[in-house]
Amino acid sequence: MVRRVAVIGAGVGGLASIKCCLDEGLEPTCFERSEDIGGLWRYTDSMDSGRVSVYRSVVTNTSKEMSCFSDFPCPEDFPSFLPHSLLLEYFRMYARHFDLLRHIRFETTVLSVKKCPDFATSGQWEVVTETDGVQESHIFDAVMVCAGHFQEPYLPLASFPGIETRFKGRYLHSRDYKVAEAFQGKRVLVIGTGNTGGDLSVELSHVAAKVFLSARSSTWVFSRVSDNGFPFDMVNTTRFNHFFDWLLPSALTKRIRFRKCNSWFNHANYGLASIKSSNFKIIINEELPFCLLSGTIVLKPKVKEFTESSVLFEDGTTEENVDVVLFATGYMFSFPFLEESVRSLFDDNRSLYKCIFPPQLERPTLAIIGLIQLTGSVMVGAEMQARWVTGIFAGWNKLPPARKMMADVLKKKPPVKRNPSERENLKMSFISYTDEIASCAGVKPNVLRLLLTDPRLALAIFFGPCTPYQYRLVGRGKWSGARNAILTQWERTLKPLRTRVVDDSSDGWCWMCLLALPMALTVGFLLSKYPWPGRSSWAGSQL
Repeated sequence: MVRRVAVIGAGVGGLASIKCCLDEGLEPTCFERSEDIGGLWRYTDSMDSGRVSVYRSVVTNTSKEMSCFSDFPCPEDFPSFLPHSLLLEYFRMYARHFDLLRHIRFETTVLSVKKCPDFATSGQWEVVTETDGVQESHIFDAVMVCAGHFQEPYLPLASFPGIETRFKGRYLHSRDYKVAEAFQGKRVLVIGTGNTGGDLSVELSHVAAKVFLSARSSTWVFSRVSDNGFPFDMVNTTRFNHFFDWLLPSALTKRIRFRKCNSWFNHANYGLASIKSSNFKIIINEELPFCLLSGTIVLKPKVKEFTESSVLFEDGTTEENVDVVLFATGYMFSFPFLEESVRSLFDDNRSLYKCIFPPQLERPTLAIIGLIQLTGSVMVGAEMQARWVTGIFAGWNKLPPARKMMADVLKKKPPVKRNPSERENLKMSFISYTDEIASCAGVKPNVLRLLLTDPRLALAIFFGPCTPYQYRLVGRGKWSGARNAILTQWERTLKPLRTRVVDDSSDGWCWMCLLALPMALTVGFLLSKYPWPGRSSWAGSQL
């Protein structure tokens, strides 16, 4: 029987895990090596202790309604996309509301997590920690690792001949970037076209003499602002879109995606991507197209080699007098505190059952929370993981036999191992993954049943954004405020914009609901007749 649970890390995954443990009557103890909560999202100027934090200007890529905890909506006066300071304040509000801080031991480093000698029968772990130089040993019934995947910078210097031996300028990883002022008047090369590479290129273009952005693969750029000015993820991450993504042939859905991407601007004209691209990597950036159009950022192909002060690219072009090279090449996860026999069981999250459990363990008492790449908010995915995991620890949910878990892992594991800078291509569908875990936990909403009992709510769930409140309508952890949170989510989205009200009354929404009802009935019939395995959605990027 699991009672005492060690939670490692007090970021978003750690906070959700503590709360879920308490909901299930478990006794969590969270170990956080820094002096405060927030993890990656707690910005600091300091680079001490190797702690990774966001840069000063960062703003979330997913909206507040799509990224909040499922039973604790963001304040209505918060903007839809939050700077790191407001997101951290939201975490503090959550921790205070559910009284989580008393379960956290700050400035405590986890040195090792080892199986107890009788692990095969007890499933217990020995956790050794250090606080103020004093080591302490603890015995826990289960461990939830919430350290995330932004841990060790991936710096592939060996792939860039000359950068270590000939290049006289400075090079650094994006982890070491905090503010743009340090690059005033410099000629900067940014390597990597993920969300971070795009953001930093744009920010640097305001102070640097010139910014070059090196791309090795096709990248599609979207804006946070979508149709009618609503947040992109709220408009596109819907069960309706997800259903038709599953229903239509993949070739047709791919063509629709490319057409949608090019409706803003032709990506081929900018050298970003072509409709012949084999991948569909998306980044969120409103300013990048204009910076390319105005020449403050110059897009370049893959780097071939470095000389003392210049960079040679694979197309034969050269850029002279480059002062700084900034690698936005992602991160590698590592859990050095786990004993080797456990760490060797998984080389990436796809070696874990449902990206959470090492399937070869004799007892399912170790869970990795938040080690996922989703097309939507990782925060929501991490909370859903924590709900399912604590239900297993408490005995309400069960895992299948080890052979079935291994078969599931092998079935879903990508055939080719990719480096961290290419993980964007391996993102899982936000709706598919959260629905999968929600089904395991018994909290996935039944749209067809709701259509018969609560048509208004069913239409909002199917045609509206797939907000996390949907997973609080049924099952363990059901929240009485979930229905109202869903029906008022657009009001909270628009509330911070109502600083100057203009008259724009319209009955459009009423007509839309009336027209949507027959379609919803048809879809409900199809769902009742045919299974829905789920397929890749194409919502916005993660937090």
